[in-house]
Amino acid sequence: MKNERRLRIMTAEGELRGLIDDDLFVFKGIPYAAPPVGALRWRPPQPVAHWQEVREATQWGDASWQNRDYCVAVGGGDPGRFNEDCLYLNIWTPDVEPSRPLPVMVWLHGGGFTIGAGSLDPYRGKALAAQGVVVVTLNYRLGHFGFFAHPALDAEYPQEAVVNNFALLDQIAALQWVQRNIPAFGGDRQNITLFGESSGARSVLSLCCSPLAEGLFHKGIVQSAYSLPDVPRRRAQQIGKQVAAHFGLPDHASAEQLRQLPADQFWPLQRPLGLGPVAISGDAVLPKPMLETFMAGKQHRVPLMVGSNSDEASVLDYFGVDPATVLQQIRRKNRLSYGLMKWLYDIHDDTLLGRAVARDMAFTVIPLLVAQSQHSIGMPAWRYWFDYVSENARDLYPHGTWHGNEIPYVFNTLTSLKPLPERDYTAADKRFADMVSTYWVTFARDASEFSYRLQGKIDWPVWRPREDLTLALGDQGKPQAVLKARFMRGRLRLFRLLMRSHVKL
Repeated sequence: MKNERRLRIMTAEGELRGLIDDDLFVFKGIPYAAPPVGALRWRPPQPVAHWQEVREATQWGDASWQNRDYCVAVGGGDPGRFNEDCLYLNIWTPDVEPSRPLPVMVWLHGGGFTIGAGSLDPYRGKALAAQGVVVVTLNYRLGHFGFFAHPALDAEYPQEAVVNNFALLDQIAALQWVQRNIPAFGGDRQNITLFGESSGARSVLSLCCSPLAEGLFHKGIVQSAYSLPDVPRRRAQQIGKQVAAHFGLPDHASAEQLRQLPADQFWPLQRPLGLGPVAISGDAVLPKPMLETFMAGKQHRVPLMVGSNSDEASVLDYFGVDPATVLQQIRRKNRLSYGLMKWLYDIHDDTLLGRAVARDMAFTVIPLLVAQSQHSIGMPAWRYWFDYVSENARDLYPHGTWHGNEIPYVFNTLTSLKPLPERDYTAADKRFADMVSTYWVTFARDASEFSYRLQGKIDWPVWRPREDLTLALGDQGKPQAVLKARFMRGRLRLFRLLMRSHVKL
């Protein structure tokens, strides 16, 4: 029953009061762990204190400290207020008393682990929830608060239990909260899909490899994950010591001294004082590098949907990757590979060739690697390629879909975004968003380890090596889905060999 009485929901931690938005229930700013401040900075998330009175869940929680201008420019909008106290989640649900529990979709935002928030406009869960799922978005610790290593902090743990990936632990704590509480919101704790884009997609893959996350989710969607290697813990410690020195602390700074540093002084730090958009390998959360784990077929046994966009090179500057340099490196180290690429791509301008090569090495190869790994352990994977640009913006995006530009189609939030009038979304764009979001919801609702296809505008078969089918979402500018056999097969096989040998991004 959707009435005022049901706005009040009892969770394990206390009672919440939410909002109604067009017949959907929305709960904002729910704390899923204790504030990681003071003595809890750079510690695993702790249980949130229970509350006795009804808690208002009508305002977004604060975001982790970050560069606001950069988030507005490329991260999806204004992330709101900043605070080290940032461990909050949001829920959209169509029914808190459904006849059958509803699938749950938990979103991990991107932003290179340095910007972003679960409350940004493109991530609003209203349209997805209207299709019969419970949507959860969340904030987690970013930048140095999310990923940090220093000998003084590591010494607080037994050698085999050191923690450096605090952001991943936050995400795990949010999943544990969902397991405890999502039935009160109409959700099925036995059908949880973890999905994310960019660093959020890397988080999905990392949690597929973390012994601490096993059993907390049942399938995953990986949007535009990149192939940059995780940072080894020893290297992360070196960076941590450089950060301490930057703030004037001695070589043997104590954990207490580190925790007394002002929270708002970390986000402006750039390379080489930052770790980059990847996790730290070698701690208790991520014992082995994510790519190594997948290549060994030792990831958790969960179905995965995985894909990338047609112009991911749009983000490579942020990663410190120059496409022309990548091409020069290949030409210098392996002229045969360089010649083979010229032939495979049939692109004779080295700038454009470098852009395509860097895109595929950094992004396009990951869906194939993951699909092959899934097949090797008997788990299904669905591979997609997103290549659609809104009809009134094609002059702005001549090379295809930019990194992150699929998100409003996945969430079906085009109508909530406000482009300039001459760039407004067309009816065809909106129909395409309906189709894309339906595939995501279908995966969340129906995919299991026994699935062999997903139903949709066209049925989407599971990936198998012989057929090697990829669903192209958008084709030659048309808002349609097309199955492509052996998509980029030759060039991606070459890149897998290069990844195993000597070419690094």
